Amino acid sequence: MHDINIVIADDHEIFLDGLSLMLSRQEGFHICGRASNGSQLIDVVKTQKPDVVLTDIRMPIKDGIESTKQFLMILPDTKVIALSMFDEENLIVEMLEAGAKGYLLKNAHKDEIIEAIKSVYKNKNYYCAHTSALLAGMIVRSKFNPVKSDEPVVLNDRETAIIKMICQQKTAEEIADKIFLSKRTVEGYRTRILEKINAKNTAGVVIYALKNGIITENEIL
Repeated sequence: MHDINIVIADDHEIFLDGLSLMLSRQEGFHICGRASNGSQLIDVVKTQKPDVVLTDIRMPIKDGIESTKQFLMILPDTKVIALSMFDEENLIVEMLEAGAKGYLLKNAHKDEIIEAIKSVYKNKNYYCAHTSALLAGMIVRSKFNPVKSDEPVVLNDRETAIIKMICQQKTAEEIADKIFLSKRTVEGYRTRILEKINAKNTAGVVIYALKNGIITENEIL
């Protein structure tokens, strides 16, 4: 497999330099372009044709939303990850509706950034691990469809019950006590559930559960 070619866009030079340096040190990643505004980003993407774009949402000249819409019209297979501040729920939803495959808070841990890039490169959605229940509900109500599967997912009653408790932020130990299983067994169930519904973390489980009527927003808010 060739290196994942990445373009990064952010109007804060220190953040742009730090993220570029960190990712350039990762095996299998190649930073092929950088931009400090949305107009520059469109030009760089057209020239470099990257696999993945990490872009700030708020940028001068053109924001991340408008620039994403424009370059995806020309290069629709480009995978986009939005970089956001913690209080930008509406903008995150707009980015997903514009065609982004995932989003991260700017203070995300290095390991999560790497996981997000690898996930969207494989055409999988990625939701930041710190997704709030409010944002999860907004995503589910938006025009963005996070659940696209050729084959329906079949869950048994126990798996459904565990999903509900995961959405309610219960630990493996708390779930085990509730349904009279060992903690290790519950952790095994959680791993299989993530594989079944193609989720990477609790945020993905919550969005899946809301989208499929397993749990309501009132039950998790």
